[in-house]
Amino acid sequence: MPEERVLNILSEEGIDTAVILPCDRTKTLCSLLETYSQTITVMREEDAVGLCAGLCLAGKKPVVHIQSSGLGNMFNAMMSLTVLYHLPLPILASWRGVYEEKIQAQVPFNQHIPDLLNVLDIPYTIISDISELEQIRDVVRDAYTHSRPHVALIIPKVWEGSRCSIKSAEFPARQRDVALSYNRRLPEPVMKRADAIGAIAGVLDDELVVSNIGVPGKELYAASDRDENFYMLGSYTQASPIGFGISLGTKHDVVVLDGDGSLLGTAILPVITAEKPENLTIICLDNGAFGSTGNQMTHAWGGVDMELYAIAAGITNTHKVHTAEELKHAFQNRGKGPCFIHVLLKPGNSDAKNIPLSPIEIKERFTGSARMV
Repeated sequence: MPEERVLNILSEEGIDTAVILPCDRTKTLCSLLETYSQTITVMREEDAVGLCAGLCLAGKKPVVHIQSSGLGNMFNAMMSLTVLYHLPLPILASWRGVYEEKIQAQVPFNQHIPDLLNVLDIPYTIISDISELEQIRDVVRDAYTHSRPHVALIIPKVWEGSRCSIKSAEFPARQRDVALSYNRRLPEPVMKRADAIGAIAGVLDDELVVSNIGVPGKELYAASDRDENFYMLGSYTQASPIGFGISLGTKHDVVVLDGDGSLLGTAILPVITAEKPENLTIICLDNGAFGSTGNQMTHAWGGVDMELYAIAAGITNTHKVHTAEELKHAFQNRGKGPCFIHVLLKPGNSDAKNIPLSPIEIKERFTGSARMV
């Protein structure tokens, strides 16, 4: 059967993690992938880019399976993370909109995907028949040999005639009790982001750290440059997905310095809750602003309580702090993850200078650090 053949190829190529967002034209393949050694279902395709980046940094070997319309959500993250840092990313995309497509909305974007991939110089392979499935092996090998994305565009015709029978997943009982008692005062902030980063830097031990894009990375570099720091230079919203991926591939503690704007733009928190990485801590540096772009106000300033936002996503180990001492105490007594520390801050950037490291230098220092070897 074609679906079983795909799984055999992935297994033979050493793929250890499948990151998926299902497509109705590949229901059987998705069901089989869920039996894989480790399968993670994401809510947004771009989160798969950050998650796989983190997995690869930690020495894992993931593959992504999505429907091709999701590539539109992934392109910026692919170019500013996967391509920028020379990371592998094999993608098996169910190519919608080109073969007996019944959903009209699938056509306008999907029919232009090869042109878009050509413009972005992203390698792709079109698989239009079951006899061509062996090319999936070439896609995976190319992605990992050349440390780059490679997309397999699989036309739904490939799955026609499949006699692979998969029972519908048996859902566990959904009934459960949900109780929440939450009463917090959001105090007036006294620190800026650089103060909070400095406080954290002062109590770091051997943790692996992922810093959010823009000024936060510069401020971490200025406070404490370490080989164990992964500085993001692009891919907005992907700090926590990257840290999450790293946490799944290492026994060491992983700390993400993320922002309120970035966390409000990702759908990764429920996925983290589902996987329950005990070694992951997300520190939400909430200054209520898009700090790196001119301090425009976010919805966290007077609206969303980011700690409650994390609780709603299922994270139970949460803290709210606003002074350096509170932050250090919460961090040093954080316990098992996933842990979420909400830090209330004043807007404003320091005058930290640019990080004098190339993306490849950042990656190689990080993957070669004592904590990753």
